[in-house]
Formats: sequence, structure tokens, C-alpha cells
Amino acid sequence: MDVEAFRIYCLEKKGVTEELPFGPDALVFKVSGKMFALAALESDPFKVSLKCDPEKALVLRDEYPDHIEGAYHMNKKHWNSLETECLPPQLVKDLTDHSYSLVVSGLPKKLQQELKNL
Repeated sequence: MDVEAFRIYCLEKKGVTEELPFGPDALVFKVSGKMFALAALESDPFKVSLKCDPEKALVLRDEYPDHIEGAYHMNKKHWNSLETECLPPQLVKDLTDHSYSLVVSGLPKKLQQELKNL
């Protein structure tokens, strides 16, 4: 999955915004102000960092040791970095959905309801 396909997929989710808070090379996707994905725009191959359940994160790193690792500059217990162009597109989508869901589940109930109503 390339950067534009990833961007479109993220922006199709309810309540998602994009910004460049860390400079022009790091595109951040947020839901209700909370980050769920960070895209490294200048990386080759294209990489994204996604939030992940800690146990699942370890399993994924073992299963795809050359393409999934603990995310650079993030809490490696909760964030994975993926080489998206080297992984099946459906896996990237599933892990993006997982990250989004984890962040949404941590939001206050009021904000969760607002997202459902969008």
C-alpha cells in the first residue's frame, strides 16, 4: 500500500483529521484529537506507525520480522512500524482498523457516541 492509498483509507474513517505537527515529513492521522497513525512520508519503503495491542504487537513482529518492528520514537510496547509496500494490503488495512479502534475505545463515552452519530 502506497502513501496515497493509505491516506485515503485513513480519511474514510469517521472523525479522522490529518496534520503535520512534526514537520513536513510526518503525516499524522487523528480521531477526536488522538493519534492513531503516523506516516513517514520520506521513508523508502513507505512506513507507517500504528497503535497495537501489546501482545498482538509482539506476535506481528515475530511473524513479519523484516517488515514490522517497534515504532521509532514511540512507545514500542504499544506502537508498531510497518513497511506497508512489503505487506499484504489487507493486513495493513486490518492493522489500521485495529489502531483506530484502540484509540476510539479509549475516548470518553460522549466522544465515542459523537463518532457513532457521524
